[in-house]
Amino acid sequence: IGFIGLVIPHVMRLLVGPDHRRLVPASALAGGCFLVWSDIAARTILSPAELPVGVITAFLGAPFFLYLLKTRGARL
Repeated sequence: IGFIGLVIPHVMRLLVGPDHRRLVPASALAGGCFLVWSDIAARTILSPAELPVGVITAFLGAPFFLYLLKTRGARL
């Protein structure tokens, strides 16, 4: 779940811009939506078994986080 706090604000900054009056609420809403969809995916992919939601968020968040590290480098 830690990838949500690292990745979603950067994604939302790309979408809504750097103004924190819009960025903070947009990040909170997008993070919540991402976590709900990740939980739904974790419950349905291997039904009736259930994957940990952290596996889904890491699987989706890690490639974007690595992309950010590669393109922005030390500016993060």
